[in-house]
Amino acid sequence: MRFLLAMLLTVLPVVQTQQIEGAPAVNKPKGHVVFVPEAQVIAANKATTLVLHFSVEEGFHINSHTPHSATLIPTKLAVQDDPTANVRTVDFPKGHDYSFAFDPKEKLDVYTGDFALTLHVTAKPGEHTIKGALHYQACDSAACYPPRLLPVEVLFTAK
Repeated sequence: MRFLLAMLLTVLPVVQTQQIEGAPAVNKPKGHVVFVPEAQVIAANKATTLVLHFSVEEGFHINSHTPHSATLIPTKLAVQDDPTANVRTVDFPKGHDYSFAFDPKEKLDVYTGDFALTLHVTAKPGEHTIKGALHYQACDSAACYPPRLLPVEVLFTAK
């Protein structure tokens, strides 16, 4: 037992150091979807739009916001209320058909690769942050994974 403990105490710091020093510059998405934030400037006190960009990891898909079956989990965006920036609606892109090799006749409506959501907003002049979460379920060709919430922070300026 002491030998095992001594080995762990000796090897663990080396492994942790290698992970930190050798870590890639780009983080691999834990939930197979990443939010790609970008600074945006919009007109103040007017109905306008903000675009939110997302990327689904290669080899994965997520259901669209209108899946073909009630048993599938749709992708949704929830945003927090903000008295200075009102989000009226969210537009989702059209998904595309996808089928598994084991059942090519069943078509799913999914997002893969890059996709964007459009927020219809009205904001007072100034700097703003809209906080929310993307609710989705990622799947690959073999399985679907537990649903996840991806935190989203949209930073923008209304002028």
